[in-house]
Parts: sequence; C-alpha cells; structure tokens
Amino acid sequence: MLDLGLTKMAVIGVVALIVLGPERLPRVARTAGALLGRAQRHISDVKDEVTREIELTELQQVKSEFVAAAANIENAIHEDLRGQAADLKVAWNDGYTASPDAEEAAAQLPLQAPDAVPWRSGIATRPKRRNWRGQQAVTPTWYKRTAARRRHLQSVAARVARHPSAYPAAREGFFNV
Repeated sequence: MLDLGLTKMAVIGVVALIVLGPERLPRVARTAGALLGRAQRHISDVKDEVTREIELTELQQVKSEFVAAAANIENAIHEDLRGQAADLKVAWNDGYTASPDAEEAAAQLPLQAPDAVPWRSGIATRPKRRNWRGQQAVTPTWYKRTAARRRHLQSVAARVARHPSAYPAAREGFFNV
C-alpha cells in the first residue's frame, strides 16, 4: 500500500486547497471519501468471495476423500463377508463341526421339551386387547371431578362478573378516572 504519513497528507491537502480552491474542496473530499469507501467494500467482497471459493474447493476435496474412504471400508467389509460366507458354505457342505469338545459339551446338556418352558405358558391363554388406544384416550369422569378441571366453558365477561378483581382501579374500569 501507499506509505502516507502526516507530513505527506498535509502536503496533499495544501496542494488540493491551492488547485481546487476553498469552494470546491469539501465537495471533492466527500466524493473522494465515498469512492474510497466503495473501493474498500468492493475489495473486501472480492476477498470474501475468494475465501469462499478456497473453502469450497477444500470441502470438495475432503468430501471426495471421505467418499473414497467409505468405499474402501465398504469393499473391505464386503470382502470379509464374502470370505465368511465361503467358509460357512464349505463347513455346511462338509458337515464340519468346530471342535470335538463342542460335541461332547452338547451331548452332556439336558434337553427340555418345548412345552416345559415357563415363560411361554401364559401367552396362548391371554385374550387379545382390542381398541386399547381409544380406551387410553378417554379420561374417566371421576378423575375429572377429583382433579378439579373445568368442565364448562365460560366467557371472559362471565368470569369477570363471577370473580371480581381485588384492585379498586380494575373494578372502576380502565377509562373511568
């Protein structure tokens, strides 16, 4: 930028005063200030736009890296699943067991009959519940009475007449002074 000190600014001011005269100098100074401000705003807008473009390219680069990493992970998972599926298929077709110890442990476990399972005993005898949403939405009248909810709508005028205000100004009215 320009290196304008106090002495250089004073010399420019004196020369402008001599050349332009005292009548036109304030108008020219205002115009020059407005143009300078407009130029500074334009420069800051251009800087902001360049910064946004740089950030956008960086974000697009990060996005492409993220998509590539996700594709690599997806491919690795699919390869692993294919390998596991192939191993499982080979084991299924060959009748392969994991270990002989597993067969011995399975032979020693006591087997229960399916009808002896206690947690399933009440499922078949229980009747189905119908329309349970509608039954839950209805509030019983005894609860309404004990909870002291309003059961009847009342207009504002009727409520004011029924419950007069404790403030004397409110009883007299707003415009009655």
